[in-house]
Amino acid sequence: QVHPKMRISKQAMSIMESCVTDTFERLSKEASHLCRLNKKDTLSSREIQSAVRLVFPGELSKHAVSEGCKAAMSFNAGRSPAAAAGDNGAAPA
Repeated sequence: QVHPKMRISKQAMSIMESCVTDTFERLSKEASHLCRLNKKDTLSSREIQSAVRLVFPGELSKHAVSEGCKAAMSFNAGRSPAAAAGDNGAAPA
């Protein structure tokens, strides 16, 4: 947690933004590579999770996967029962 009166400078915020952007690019590049290796057209949570395990070191990857699973479960809990069961809500072709 962060103290309510704690502040961050513009320079520090810029450095944090660069760090987050770099991490996102590394993960998306790895996940995209995994999709191409498996001859898949759709990027799923499975590729993201595998990319996290490959890009992040040791304990950090375990915590990231745990937090990601928790976030996905929370997201799916707020959706309709059909969507949570795997129905993407698209009309049948």
